[in-house]
Amino acid sequence: MIVRREGTAGVIRLNRPKAINALSLEMALGVDAALDRFENDPDIAVVLLEGAGERGLCAGGDIRGLYESSTAKGDLGKVFWRQEYTLNARIAKYPKPYVAFMDGLVMGGGIGLSAHGRHRIVTERTKLAMPEVGIGIFPDVGGTWLFSRAPGELGTYLGLTGSVMNGPDAIFAGLADAVVPSNKLGDLREALINLRPGTLQEELKTQIERFATGETSGPIASLRHQIDEWFAYDSLEEIVGALRRSGSEPALSTLRALGGKSPRAMKVTLRLLRLARLSSSLEECLVREYRAALEAFRTDDFREGVRAAVIDKDRKPKWSPAFMEDVTSEMIEPYFAAIGADELTFSNGK
Repeated sequence: MIVRREGTAGVIRLNRPKAINALSLEMALGVDAALDRFENDPDIAVVLLEGAGERGLCAGGDIRGLYESSTAKGDLGKVFWRQEYTLNARIAKYPKPYVAFMDGLVMGGGIGLSAHGRHRIVTERTKLAMPEVGIGIFPDVGGTWLFSRAPGELGTYLGLTGSVMNGPDAIFAGLADAVVPSNKLGDLREALINLRPGTLQEELKTQIERFATGETSGPIASLRHQIDEWFAYDSLEEIVGALRRSGSEPALSTLRALGGKSPRAMKVTLRLLRLARLSSSLEECLVREYRAALEAFRTDDFREGVRAAVIDKDRKPKWSPAFMEDVTSEMIEPYFAAIGADELTFSNGK
């Protein structure tokens, strides 16, 4: 990871381009330390998050390391997710302007580093998603908070299918703010590093709008009416039933997408999303996600999902249970149980 001052900007560059800047524990700690440094420097006007290489900002957390720790019954999940989720909450409340260049691939943990920021820039190359149900977990890093506040049932759809958004759809869903063409990112970057210290958030927004296209919706937004009908239910079985009754090609395509995901993870995700709608803060959702993540870390579905997607890459996970009808409430409850001394807590704005 590269952390440096350029002009009046504090630059944080994720620097694992061969892994599409997948986030490790060391990187999460490094981002936190950089935020300390820049917050306390009166000459820093803005913090800029960017990714090295041409492929994307961040492909998510380093799930291979988490898989190895889970297989060995280690504790990386507990340590990594505590650091990551605390960092997500800090970014959401960071006192200085925080700008994320969400160019290229932005998934999972990459969304946690960017979508909680104040100024979120996407491009025509952006591919943004939270596909965690495909590896036996759920949209975390505050994803349940973000998705629960998307228009209508769009967040439910995105959380359960893991569908990929382009830049304009990310804006429509509330995960980004402006589309800036990739060939203008350099010009915007130059403007950012020359801001005067003490620049107000609204002044910075005006600067960004100089380079923005004004796009605010894409292909997924065009399905909003149907998505609202299909995903309005509080049980996975009812959602699947609505899709089957529709029988349209978009509905059948959505059914196929759901068919490859972990039934247990989808049920956990739906419940987390419904609870998030009743939550009053990002931190409340992160506490709930942390409980669920520690339970997921212990499950066969997480290990099997990562094996199929990352280790063996056969794309043929054998979920347990294999069918949504066989996922009982007793299987789901441990994801929502209080965890005593291991609870995630927030203090001192961090």
